[in-house]
Amino acid sequence: MTAADVVAALRARGETIATAESLTAGLVAAEITRIAGSSAVLRGGLVVYATDLKTSLAGVDAVLLAEHGAVHPEVARQLADGARTRCGATWGLGLTGVAGPGPQDGVAAGTVHIGLSGPSGSVVRSITVGGDRHEVRRSSVDTALDLLLTHLEIADG
Repeated sequence: MTAADVVAALRARGETIATAESLTAGLVAAEITRIAGSSAVLRGGLVVYATDLKTSLAGVDAVLLAEHGAVHPEVARQLADGARTRCGATWGLGLTGVAGPGPQDGVAAGTVHIGLSGPSGSVVRSITVGGDRHEVRRSSVDTALDLLLTHLEIADG
């Protein structure tokens, strides 16, 4: 699945996407904008690398962050919801995880949670990725785009 497939599917449906990205720091939005015509589908993106910005910009529950930390499936879901609502998009993607090289707050490097929020609700896909920081972040982008495209295809029935 490629960003071109995502852009084409969203354009065909007349729908839009927004992102709230932590470990990928805007790479999903950047990948989408490599495609000509992406301005018709990308509403915007929030880079929420710092934990406090997850709350202030994306609306992630501060209690959730305090109790479970920034790398948690529910954080990814709330990031996706926040991107969608705050940017006025049809779909939202939220990514959080640990790119490495070592663990963060007791969470192993390569742990990634990707949230997707859409018209009929939200889902989270959690993955474990091997490799260096670049490979973890690249795999996270690819998985996020795949998750979105899969749900667009399911919605088309």
